Amino acid sequence: MTNSYILCATPRTGSTLLCDLLTRCGLGAPDSYFMEDMDPAWAAELGMPVAGDAATPDEARAILDAGIRAGRNGGDTFGLRLMRSSLPRLCALIDLVHPGLATEAARLRSAFGDPLFLYLRREDKLAQAVSMVRAEQTGLWHVAPDGSELERLAPPQDPVYDAPRIAAKLAELTGHDAAWGDWFAREGVTPFPISYEALSADPAGTIGRICDALGQARPPDGHLQPGVARLADATSRDWMRRFREANPGV
Repeated sequence: MTNSYILCATPRTGSTLLCDLLTRCGLGAPDSYFMEDMDPAWAAELGMPVAGDAATPDEARAILDAGIRAGRNGGDTFGLRLMRSSLPRLCALIDLVHPGLATEAARLRSAFGDPLFLYLRREDKLAQAVSMVRAEQTGLWHVAPDGSELERLAPPQDPVYDAPRIAAKLAELTGHDAAWGDWFAREGVTPFPISYEALSADPAGTIGRICDALGQARPPDGHLQPGVARLADATSRDWMRRFREANPGV
């Protein structure tokens, strides 16, 4: 049995859906506890000091302890969502508490036991880029199955097709995936692969495979009801069509 896991992801890959499902079936409460630009209100709620890039060893230990406590959610299993851009800061924090380790994977293991590395990626990178641009434009990042808003980061605005911005996001997100691939190879980590497409089509099946990999019991059939819905719609499909017509081969 494995009692910890790190969900390695990039934005708009379904990581919020997956974190919600993992929490609902009692496998910790994964979230981005060590993100850059941590919201001070959220940090205070977690009992986590906001130390920026100049943390002392004591502050680093308090940050790690608070994140581990939240990721366990009162249970035995620890879950963490980790975006590629957050990895350097997290490893720097760990190095203050567990100094002298030769690799970043060793640092992560020193802090979180022997975690299973889950790697969530989206095969359709254009769909991922369009989703990112729409979320940034509209301010709406996640909705519940009943259509109610779960996460809004800016006042509502209408989405506007912006080919250069989509192209920039496509390159950025492709780069994040390549960076994760390079990291796994460099650190000698064989991740457990999960695709957004499989997760979206069969959430319960995906969770079942993760439970098997962790050595944990699968939830009963019909037990899991996703708390996050897809935002893609006819507008998203139209943007993708227009972009592909102007950029054959994408």
